[in-house]
Amino acid sequence: MKILAALVLIVLLAVAAAAGYLWYCIEKPYGSIPAEGVYVDIPHGSSQRAVARLLQNSGVIRNSVAFELYARRHPKRLLEAGEYLFDHPLTGKEVFWKLANGEVYQNPFTVREGETIFDIAHDLEAAKYMTADDFLKAAQDPMLIKDLFPEAKTLEGFLFPATYNLPKHTTPADLAAMMVRKFREALLNVMPDRGKAADPAASLGSVVTLASLVERETPKPGERLLVAGVFTNRLNKDMPLQCDPTVIYALEQDGRYKGTLTLKDLRIDSPYNTYVYRGLPPGPIGNPGEVALRAAAHPAETDFLYFVANTQGGHFFAATLAEHNKNVAKYHRLLNGEPAEPPPVEAHHTHAAGAARKGSKGKR
Repeated sequence: MKILAALVLIVLLAVAAAAGYLWYCIEKPYGSIPAEGVYVDIPHGSSQRAVARLLQNSGVIRNSVAFELYARRHPKRLLEAGEYLFDHPLTGKEVFWKLANGEVYQNPFTVREGETIFDIAHDLEAAKYMTADDFLKAAQDPMLIKDLFPEAKTLEGFLFPATYNLPKHTTPADLAAMMVRKFREALLNVMPDRGKAADPAASLGSVVTLASLVERETPKPGERLLVAGVFTNRLNKDMPLQCDPTVIYALEQDGRYKGTLTLKDLRIDSPYNTYVYRGLPPGPIGNPGEVALRAAAHPAETDFLYFVANTQGGHFFAATLAEHNKNVAKYHRLLNGEPAEPPPVEAHHTHAAGAARKGSKGKR
């Protein structure tokens, strides 16, 4: 009897020890995580047992059996596939909920409004996501947008400005596809019929190209409708657009832009030079956001034909060349630190005439 009691006690102690160990495995942090962290890729369709073994082999959890038992206690929570980063020791329970909540590793990357494919490529390389050349190779393949813009030579204009959460091994093609997909979503907000603007004859390619000019011309969302209206008026009157950013884009394509435009630059022979060639350039010169797209699709109805910078980030608008020349003079006065408007000429003449009359009276 004593032997049986001793055996039962031993079994109970063993069960208690095992239970205590399993509790310890789940409740206490485990692992010595290196400075660069540990990345674990959970394949789609993996069983709880397979995931538990993968986590143990990666040094993220202490015991796969304890993890699997804990997972079975939550049968309604699935372990999400994807790549996970572990940058500090976690408890087995924390690891389970990290996977159950799908907290996959993602690194944010932001495309700013108006950036070109060359800007994006440079930023990606600087952030060490991928090489600029690899991204440009993907961005210069227009197949993703042939249904939207058959004449497209690249994806320029269709890589939507937004913040993208990138998995660790995102390929250039995957990223380009994400950006185009985001563009299509924005396009449905701007033009639900996906290609018709205020002018039924306007193609989607023309709208996106105009939007890219608007985006590069003004940083102020409130001005974009007016800028789009000015360009639309000039197009309708067969006036050259004379848009500096198009010339800059032409120079950037050849690696010749030095940061400022010269009179010689304004004469270069390029289809993107809107000083030399009338009409829109052959394609977008950057990637516009939703506000610019909306402005290009439905530009303001205005008489304005000209605009010039006002030194405050915005512009002075004019309907006639004479008004525009006055605004240009105003711009140069502001650059020189002078008041926008010159002193009233009449007041100066009146003062001079009064002084003359006083002088005459004194002589008499």
